Amino acid sequence: MPFIKSLPEDAKLAELFKPRGTYYAPLLRFLENVMRGDSELTPGEREMIAGYVSALNGCRYCEGGHREAAVALGVEPAMFDALKGDIETAAVDDRLKPILNYARKLTKDPESVTQADADAIAAAGWSEATLSDVVNVCAIFNYFNRLVEGHGIVGIEAEFQARGALHAKAGYVAQYHDED
Repeated sequence: MPFIKSLPEDAKLAELFKPRGTYYAPLLRFLENVMRGDSELTPGEREMIAGYVSALNGCRYCEGGHREAAVALGVEPAMFDALKGDIETAAVDDRLKPILNYARKLTKDPESVTQADADAIAAAGWSEATLSDVVNVCAIFNYFNRLVEGHGIVGIEAEFQARGALHAKAGYVAQYHDED
């Protein structure tokens, strides 16, 4: 049940954003750039990071939608459960493991991130721009997880696949904000 009484019981982010479209518009444009802009990381990989960060934060709403968006963009569904266990033994491309370790540390224990963590991403063949992309995906989903949880918006499992497919197909700005 949302903490804001004007929201419906089954509220989604769109219902939070629409009445304050101008307020949220810059955030949604930034989200669109982070998740769909130019990057060495594919949109599916960025959705995977978003779903993983959201799982670490216990945000079912974001975890479910972004897990399904990643799957719609070609990420294996079983990988998410494996990532919750151990990144090193998960069936994920070895190049992505330092990225996921970085996202985990930045989410769970941000002051513990070190130059060695950044160097591991570079050693896996990623550019400095990709490190910045990882930081931005991680940061914006830590923000969105708190936005969702702070407003009491609860994920409904039956809606995750449809929402994920919409994220994969349409991105973010169009579905959450009508341009004035």
